[in-house]
Amino acid sequence: MIIDAARLALVNLFAAETRAVFWKVLGLTLVVLVGLWFGLRSLFIAFALPWIDAFLPGIPDWAGWLSFVFAIFAGIGLALALALLISPVTALIAGLFLDDVAEVVEKRDYPADPPGRALPLFKALRSSIGFLGVLIVGNIVALLLLFVPGVNLVAFFLVNGYLLGREFFEFAAMRFRTPTEARDYRARHGRTVFAAGLLIAAFLAIPIVNLLTPLFAAALMVHLHKMLSKRDGFA
Repeated sequence: MIIDAARLALVNLFAAETRAVFWKVLGLTLVVLVGLWFGLRSLFIAFALPWIDAFLPGIPDWAGWLSFVFAIFAGIGLALALALLISPVTALIAGLFLDDVAEVVEKRDYPADPPGRALPLFKALRSSIGFLGVLIVGNIVALLLLFVPGVNLVAFFLVNGYLLGREFFEFAAMRFRTPTEARDYRARHGRTVFAAGLLIAAFLAIPIVNLLTPLFAAALMVHLHKMLSKRDGFA
């Protein structure tokens, strides 16, 4: 079921009907990530760089290579920080465009079914922002576990698999159910949703391609919710 949903989601990803949503999501994601990069860089220059200068006062010419090494590590650190922010950013943006993606999937693949109801903008924003905080905390935990050998990658997939799976499935379910019913239905199929979330986390781990995570995850969970509902006799 999950493989079928993922296959259909990839087909939807390249469908002509999805292109408008694709450009909106990709453009907004890139703008946010570029803004975050400059923000992180400014914070580093304002707070970390003076500390480094104070730590290495009057460095002699023969040891100038130390400054170069620090610059390399600083660049790596900023890149890692930005990579850890990709997951929360994509989740936040997905909350704004999930209904657009869901509408495309429903019209294209389930034309005979009743259409879903889009969430009110305020509720979608509030839910996305609240989830953003949860996801940031989860990734901080995963970051701390990076220092535990053999646990780092596992932590990334488990944390993001659970949180992303939960978020995207409940968004898809709330087009047809109340928020309480959506959470209950997600809990009822927790293992399946978690397995699909791991697939989203794997997609998220692919550089460049991960910018399409909102579109892929939204379509995947719309298909999965439709399949589970049909199997359970709800549709």
